[in-house]
Amino acid sequence: MPFIRASLISSTIFRGAAAAALALALASSTALAQKRYDPGASDTEIKLGQTNPFSGPASAYSTIAKVQAAYFKMINEQGGINGRKVNLIQYDDAYNPPKTVEQVRKLVESDEVLLTFQILGTAPNAAVQKYLNGKKVPQLFTATGAARFTDPKNFPWTIGYNPNYQTEGRIYARYILANYPNAKIGVLYQNDDLGKDYIVGLKAGLGDKAAKMIVAEIPYEVTDPTIDSQIVRLKSLGVDLFYNITTPKFSAQAIRKIAELDWHPVHILNINSQPVGGVLKPAGLENAQGIISVNYGKDPGDPTWDKDPGMTKWRAFMDKYYPEGDKNSSFNTYGYGVAQLLEIVLRQCGDDLTRENVMRQVASLKNVNTDLALPGITITTSPTDFRVIKQLQMIRFKGERWESFGPIINDDD
Repeated sequence: MPFIRASLISSTIFRGAAAAALALALASSTALAQKRYDPGASDTEIKLGQTNPFSGPASAYSTIAKVQAAYFKMINEQGGINGRKVNLIQYDDAYNPPKTVEQVRKLVESDEVLLTFQILGTAPNAAVQKYLNGKKVPQLFTATGAARFTDPKNFPWTIGYNPNYQTEGRIYARYILANYPNAKIGVLYQNDDLGKDYIVGLKAGLGDKAAKMIVAEIPYEVTDPTIDSQIVRLKSLGVDLFYNITTPKFSAQAIRKIAELDWHPVHILNINSQPVGGVLKPAGLENAQGIISVNYGKDPGDPTWDKDPGMTKWRAFMDKYYPEGDKNSSFNTYGYGVAQLLEIVLRQCGDDLTRENVMRQVASLKNVNTDLALPGITITTSPTDFRVIKQLQMIRFKGERWESFGPIINDDD
């Protein structure tokens, strides 16, 4: 009998232990399946924050924010992202950094957004970068290509979208060396990180020829009424290749003033100021002939893409959700493309809508295609490479539209 009792006791203990283990396993499984949220996310909503210059000297960019609001309206009508509606809260900062600081603090501390999305401009983003990183709030796909926004070591919560300005500058340098090796280069640049990064890239690409080829570097401030005097000075210095690092308002002024002076330099225009409707038409299309730039997206004015599935989808979107928007504006294709990328990231997050997981997904994109990217251009990121767009193609303005030429150029630096 003692043996039987001992066996029964042992059996009872075993069954109890097994039951406890099973309960623990089920509890662990349930815990793993649970949804995880940070402020700004719930079972029904994903709250995003954005500032944009709806007014002020850079208000030409406001259409980007409008098309993004329209994009997420479309997504919400289609059922949202993983069943959650997207609430994109937008404030006007007038391209004024102190105003950006005020509005972003409101987004984080009052509106309690999960992340900020596509804050526009180099100076506005720089003004809030340390604050957002200190709060560990993702600063996603900033609308600037300054190098400080693709620096995961120092700013792990910030990732830019635009091609790195230094990357773009190096690509222009390669083009200049191949086609205009004896050029006298004159630079007009916005006096902030935007302009300075473009110069860094150009000089890096020109190498030891930079000191001889660059004959002038002339700044302007975003508060300046015009840049006419800078253009006059560049012409007087014998510049025959004009490296134009300006935002839309000043780009249009520069193109007009060059025409007024009957000056005919090779004209390289940065990617931020190439929209036909927003920049070149106000400057006069006849004055824009031959301008050179780069691109990574399909130009809505190029008949090459008339029957392209991605462009067809975008035009249908514009007709329904943003009918007042300019269908020839690359600002509107740009805004759509970035919004689509954010949608992809948020879908990848699944039910783990924590800020940490958002950054994990952003830093692990692999060969992502979007509707309006040029064929051959994909998006790949890693925890040590926060550059989103690393491939570009040269373009030249002819007639009423941009024309692509040359191969897709990769920047591996």
